[in-house]
Amino acid sequence: MHKDLKQLQSKLNIRFREPSLLTQAFTHSSYVNEHRLTHSNDNERLEYLGDAVLELTVSEYLFRMYPEKPEGELTKLRASIVCEPSLVQFAEELQFGLYVLLGKGEELTGGRTRPALLADVFESFVGALYLDQGLDAVKLFLDTHMFPKLNSAAKLQNKDFKTQLQELTQSQMMGALDYRIVGETGPAHEREFVSEVYMDDRRLGRGTGRSKKEAEQQAASEALRTIMAASPTEA
Repeated sequence: MHKDLKQLQSKLNIRFREPSLLTQAFTHSSYVNEHRLTHSNDNERLEYLGDAVLELTVSEYLFRMYPEKPEGELTKLRASIVCEPSLVQFAEELQFGLYVLLGKGEELTGGRTRPALLADVFESFVGALYLDQGLDAVKLFLDTHMFPKLNSAAKLQNKDFKTQLQELTQSQMMGALDYRIVGETGPAHEREFVSEVYMDDRRLGRGTGRSKKEAEQQAASEALRTIMAASPTEA
């Protein structure tokens, strides 16, 4: 384990029983491809597991927090929490990007701050923590670093950046929005999409994601920041 991950454990007040799991959670496939002789494992399998663990723990949290809400509303709330933009926010707050082991090419192209990579690392960490210490440890971690930021249903629903952008532009009669998929990268099992949102041929935002919808959400988020910065008094 490199020393930065020891610092991360201290910051999170979590001590892994199997440090190799933590190292794997922060090892990107690009690093493994460039260091084949080290027999390192990337975090893709842990990401798969962490995604399922997050679905379960967030579902239980919402079930207990909102006993009056029907299944459909709970499903929407869960989706707003475990979507890429939300996971990126949590990963950024914990500065997970600083600890990722990357290949040189990925490092040079800004991989350390790439939304899809950060969301994957957050899921991988959850998967590693689950394997190392079980579901209770995951719940404690989320109780500390995720759930306090989800203190109202309204706040969760505001994670839908496309809806926010649509409502803002309509209320100010700014014009029609046009989302465009302008790029696709990666193999079929790890596809990443690039989306841009335009208004009257003026680009307002750009985003990436593991699906077209996630890329559009990221583009809408950037567009919201652009509009708010230009019109702070109206925000």
